[in-house]
Amino acid sequence: MLETLFLLLPVAAWYGWVMGRNSVRQAQRKQSSILAKHYYRGLNFLLSDEPDKAVDTLIKMIDLDSDTVETHIAMGKFFRHRGELDRAIRVHQNLVSKDEISASLRETALFELGRDYILAGFLERAENAFLQLMNSQKYFLKAQIQLFNIYQSTKDWLKAIELAEQMIGAGGDSDELCSRVAHFYCEQADIEQNQSKLVLAQSNLQKAIIADDKAVRPWLMLGQMAMEQGKYNDAIDHLEQVPVRDVNWLSEAIPLISECSDKLSDDSKLTHILDKYWQLCATAYLAKVKQLAKSGENAKAAEVLLEQLKKHPTMKGFKTLMGLYISLQQNDLQDQKQSTNSLILLKELVEEQIKQRPKYRCHSCGFSGSKIHWLCPSCKKWGVVKPIKGLDGE
Repeated sequence: MLETLFLLLPVAAWYGWVMGRNSVRQAQRKQSSILAKHYYRGLNFLLSDEPDKAVDTLIKMIDLDSDTVETHIAMGKFFRHRGELDRAIRVHQNLVSKDEISASLRETALFELGRDYILAGFLERAENAFLQLMNSQKYFLKAQIQLFNIYQSTKDWLKAIELAEQMIGAGGDSDELCSRVAHFYCEQADIEQNQSKLVLAQSNLQKAIIADDKAVRPWLMLGQMAMEQGKYNDAIDHLEQVPVRDVNWLSEAIPLISECSDKLSDDSKLTHILDKYWQLCATAYLAKVKQLAKSGENAKAAEVLLEQLKKHPTMKGFKTLMGLYISLQQNDLQDQKQSTNSLILLKELVEEQIKQRPKYRCHSCGFSGSKIHWLCPSCKKWGVVKPIKGLDGE
């Protein structure tokens, strides 16, 4: 009898294993059946335009099988795409609150939740979401971009500067990042200047120069600040640095330098600058022509201008040339009055045309306008808008 029992033990073990395996399979099939039932119910609610019931069904599914997380994320993105941000937030919030899902999938849900918050206008909540991803290897860079966008929208330049400096300190000192942080310092300096905090503004402009030695904006701002304080020699010294950094911005510096020279009744510094750059843009060679006309050399001024227009024709140049011809003819006989009047009319038409033309264009997306935009309103990139070259520009 005892020997029989020993012989039956392997059979019993095998039978137990088979029954256990069948039990597990039955449980899995049952769970899959329940999951499929909830899934199809949720899909049916969605197709029947009952999104609230669909969201409730999806939230129940997460308690059944964490493998459905990606389905939830996709569904939340679908709601966001449809503009149903409250439902997208609800789906993604539910995922983030679950401890049983993997860290990687939770980070994905958190990133999508941050995007939901941005579109819904909850920028503080979005900021908190992306700050939690700053230690994520997968979403570190994407979170930084989103944070920069938030800080630019809220004009919280101090936070933007802090974030940028952290990135530079971590070895991310690219030219694009250095240019961006320089603009952040300039934006903060602009706020401080409007609040009459000139010392702080100047300090931040100096930091902008250190951050990006190619930046022209801080030098332009320092020059304008010095002019407002009546420090015209200092202003010229600052503005002289503009073409050294980027000659494309010479057209912005020359009029300011000319104004400073008029205030000082001294053209020596302006002449020194023009000697180096006057042939590089219309504004510069027009300043040279103005100097000649100012000294009474209208004929020579017209000759120099005509020569430049042959090389680099611009509407501004033509307008100035007509003005010189008008001055020359007004000094001649009265029988030339009709010709002079025709030139005056043509000059006014050209001047009106110039006013209607854009002065600046984005080198990234092609946006154009009559005002300087250091941050392109279209493509949201810093430092890509520059003065227009060619017939309609410099």
